Amino acid sequence: MSTSSQNLEQDQYLWLEEVEGPKALAFARAENEKTLAHFKKDPNFKSIETEVRKIILAKDRQPALRLVNGELYNFWQDEKHVRGLWRKTTIEKFKSGKPEWDVILDIDKLAKDENENWVWAGGSHLTPSYDRVLIYLSRGGKDAAVIREFDLKTRTFVKDGFNVPESKGMASWIDKDYVYLASDFGPGSMTDSGYPRIVKMWKRGTPISAAKEVMRAEKTDMRAYGVVDWDEGKPYHFLGKSISFYEWQPHYLDASGTLIPSPFPRSARMHTLFKGFTFFELKEDLGKFKSGSVLAIPLDSWKDGAKALDKAQLVFAPTDKRFVEWVSRTKNHLLISVIDNIVAKVLKADVDTNGQWKLSEVIVGSAGMTAISSVEDESDKYLVSYVDFLTPASVYLLDAADKKNHMQLLTESKRRFDSKDMTVERFETKSADGTMIPYFMVSKKNLKKDGKNPTLLYGYGGFEHAMQPSYRATLGKVWLERGGVYILSNLRGGGEFGPHWHRSVLKENRYKVYEDFIAIAEDLIKRGITSPQHLGIHGGSNGGLLVGATAMLRPDLFNAVLCEVPLLDMVRYHKLLAGASWMDEYGNPEDPKMLPAILKYSPYQRVKADVKYPEIFFLTSTKDDRVHPGHARKMFAKMKDQGHPVFYYENMEGGHGRNANLEQSILWETLQMTYLWEKIGPVKR
Repeated sequence: MSTSSQNLEQDQYLWLEEVEGPKALAFARAENEKTLAHFKKDPNFKSIETEVRKIILAKDRQPALRLVNGELYNFWQDEKHVRGLWRKTTIEKFKSGKPEWDVILDIDKLAKDENENWVWAGGSHLTPSYDRVLIYLSRGGKDAAVIREFDLKTRTFVKDGFNVPESKGMASWIDKDYVYLASDFGPGSMTDSGYPRIVKMWKRGTPISAAKEVMRAEKTDMRAYGVVDWDEGKPYHFLGKSISFYEWQPHYLDASGTLIPSPFPRSARMHTLFKGFTFFELKEDLGKFKSGSVLAIPLDSWKDGAKALDKAQLVFAPTDKRFVEWVSRTKNHLLISVIDNIVAKVLKADVDTNGQWKLSEVIVGSAGMTAISSVEDESDKYLVSYVDFLTPASVYLLDAADKKNHMQLLTESKRRFDSKDMTVERFETKSADGTMIPYFMVSKKNLKKDGKNPTLLYGYGGFEHAMQPSYRATLGKVWLERGGVYILSNLRGGGEFGPHWHRSVLKENRYKVYEDFIAIAEDLIKRGITSPQHLGIHGGSNGGLLVGATAMLRPDLFNAVLCEVPLLDMVRYHKLLAGASWMDEYGNPEDPKMLPAILKYSPYQRVKADVKYPEIFFLTSTKDDRVHPGHARKMFAKMKDQGHPVFYYENMEGGHGRNANLEQSILWETLQMTYLWEKIGPVKR
C-alpha cells in the first residue's frame, strides 16, 4: 500500500512533543551524552574546536553596527561577556579606529542579578526624544520575550513603566505616555499560530487590563499589530493584521480616529511611509503592473478605496532576474534593496523634474553582495555592507543626499581563512520538470574532478528567502581550507527570482523543491566534483525539512545529512507551536486533497525500516518555540528504533537561533564539522 493512501498509524512518539516533559528531557540529555562522547573521541574534534573558538572569540571581530539618532549602537559578545553587552559610541570615535564604547546594559550582570537566563532580543527607541527604550529579553533564546522599559539617561529599568510579561508579542511607542501593545491578554487573545490577535492602546501608570482595544484579528489569522511611523516630523498610526505569511491587511488610523484599510490586495506587502506616500510591493499582477513591482500612492488617498490605485506611481519594475527585497528610507531619500541575478544590490530612488521615479545604483564592489545594513530617519546617513564568498564584510558610511555616493570605510572584517587558491563558480542544472536551477560552488582552483572531493550541499528553498553569497569564516577555515567543497543552492521556494519563483512550489507543488535539490546533487556527481560517498547535505528549519525529505526520497545520493531545528512531521506540523502560520507554504494536512501531496515527501511518515539511509545528525533546541523540537526528537527516535544509525544533539537553550551564547555556538559548529569530516572526509588519491 502506498504511503499516500495508507491509514496513518498511531504515533507512539507523541510523548516527545512534551517540550519540558521530564521523560522527554531525560531522553534528550541521554542522547546528548552519547553524541558528545562519540565526537569528542574523533581525532579531528580538538583541532576543529580550536579553530572555531579562535574565530568566534576573536577580539578583532567586526562589530555589527546600527545607526540611531546619529550614534552607532552595537551588541557585543566575547569570552568575558558570553551573554553580551549593549553599547554605543559616536561615529567620529568609531572612525578613529579606537572607539570608546559606552556600555548601556550588561546582559551577563543582569542575568546574574535577577537569576534569569536572559538572552538579548533587541530594543526599540522612543521617537523623537530617544531617551527611553523598550527592551526585549528572552529566556534561553525563545521567540517569546518579556518587554521592559529602560531609561537611557539613568541606565535603569523604569520600575512602574511599560513592563510586559513573556509572550510572542510586541510593543510600539506612540509617545512617552502611550504604547500600542500586542500581547497575551489571556484566554482567546492568541491566534492558532501562537501570536497575539489583539492590539491595545496602553496608557502609562495604568494596568495592562485597563488598556483599550484598537484592533482584533481572527483566531485563524497569523497575528495583529500596531505601529507608529514618523514622516517629516509627524507620527502616523498603522494598525493591521497579518492574515498569513503572505497576506496583510494594514489600516491607517486618521486624525478623526477612523481606521482606513489599504486599497491594495491583501497579497501586496507594505514597506514604508515617505514624503506622504506609502510604498507597496505587488506579489501578484495588478492591472498594468507586474508582480514584483513597487508602487507608491499618497496616504491621504487611502480614503478613496479602490480608486486610490488610479494614483499609483511605478517606483520599481522587476525583470526576469531582478526583484525588490526591501524598501528603506532616510530623512529625505528612498533606498531600495534588490536581488539582481541572486546577488544583492542597493538602488537610490529619486523623483525627476517630470515627477517620475528614477533609480541609480549605489556601487560598492563588483560581484559581491551590497546590502543596506542600517538607516535612520533623523538624517540622510546610512550604512552599507559589502561581502562575497571569499571577501569578509566591509561596512561603509554614506550620505543619501550625496549624488556621487561618496563612501567612508567604517570597518573591515579580518580574513579568517586563506582564500588565495580558491575560486567561486556558478552552474545550473535541469530539475525534473525542466526548470533550470542555479547554484554556487566554492572550492580550490585546482579541484580534481575525480568524484572524491568532500562536498557540502546547503539549501533552504522556502518562504521567499533567497540564498546569497556570504563570507562564512569557520566554514572557510575548517572546511574549504582543508579541501572541502561548498555548494549553495538556489532552489525554488526562495526569493532569488521574485514572487513566481516562490509561489511555483507552494502546497501541492512542494515536492518540486526536493526535486531541485536532488537535481543539483546528481549534477555534482555527473560533473565528477563528488560522489555519494563524499556528498553531504545541510539545512535548518525549512531547510531541515528539505534535507530530511531529500534523504528519505534519495538516500542513495548522500553519506551525511546535517538536519538543524527541522520540520519533519508534516502531518502534525500545523498543531505544533507556530506551525499553523505556515499553511500557506505547505498546505493544511487536514484537507483531504492536500494530505496525499504532503505524504509524498513528509520525512517522518516516509522513513522505513528496510531502507538504508545515510547516518543523519539531528540538532535542535529545547527553547525553540517556533519550530517544535518534537520534530527532531520523534524522527530520531523512530529511526533509531528501526535500527538506522543516527546522531542527536539538543541544546537546552538557544531558541530557533540554535544557541544562546558564544560557547554554545562553538560546540554546535564543532560538532557539525567533526561529523562532516568523519562521514564524507578526505580519501587517499
